[in-house]
Amino acid sequence: MRWQRARRSDNLVDARGSGRGMRVGGGLSLGGIAAVVVISLLLGENPLEILGQLADQQGATVSSQTTRPVGDDPQVDFVRAILGDTEDTWGQLFATNGGQYQQPRLVLFDGGVQSACGFASSAVGPFYCPGDRQVYLDLGFFRELEQRFAAAGDFAQAYVIAHEVGHHVQTLLGVSAKVNAARQRGENIEGANGLLVRQELQADCLAGVWAHHAQRRLDWMEPGDLEEALNAATAIGDDRLQQQARGRVVPDSFTHGTSEQRVRWFRTGFDSGSPGRCDTFKAARL
Repeated sequence: MRWQRARRSDNLVDARGSGRGMRVGGGLSLGGIAAVVVISLLLGENPLEILGQLADQQGATVSSQTTRPVGDDPQVDFVRAILGDTEDTWGQLFATNGGQYQQPRLVLFDGGVQSACGFASSAVGPFYCPGDRQVYLDLGFFRELEQRFAAAGDFAQAYVIAHEVGHHVQTLLGVSAKVNAARQRGENIEGANGLLVRQELQADCLAGVWAHHAQRRLDWMEPGDLEEALNAATAIGDDRLQQQARGRVVPDSFTHGTSEQRVRWFRTGFDSGSPGRCDTFKAARL
């Protein structure tokens, strides 16, 4: 993959080494939140209002942070390149449809991180938080992708980033809010045909859409690159992971879709280049 051809994003925050309780995007550590709640109750104040005010103030502080110099770290440079190209791709696609793409930030962390969605350890893998509209990534996941899941290659890593950015696109389009509303109503959104699986498969498809347009614009794919992405999608299917961990497959607990589904929906986006082909929520067959 000739990723060096891509424009580098300025929306990367390198927060590695900041510790387990670090704050990103206006969040507080768990201890800080508890302290604010206790003090607010003692003063007769609404703790949610105070937390909101602190989030606004601290968010401004984070926004003024500058990214660590990339220096000689090619892995960070790679992430900036992929993120930058997702910005270019989705910026063009939104503009074509009369909209404006709001770029997410990508936060690099190690060990654990506090986001607007709560604390997460590196064990959860890369994730997107709609609460602060940021992608979170521990670069150690790329080693795990290669060593544990046998899914090596830079295009496999690019697929992972593009999938999380796909969740950001869903947030901008209102998809994430609808899934969350169903969760709050007490609906069961897990399972082979559940909303979570449909949401994740749509993000796979949107990652494929990005790959389609990035290739047309940059001609950066080399032989074997597409197979790397498909291999990664196969490796992290619910059925594959459950079989490895439990020795059996439990479709009622699916949250991301099977290996075959993840591959097929990524290919749908890649082959068509059309976000309109990614409506997994209306698909009779996932």
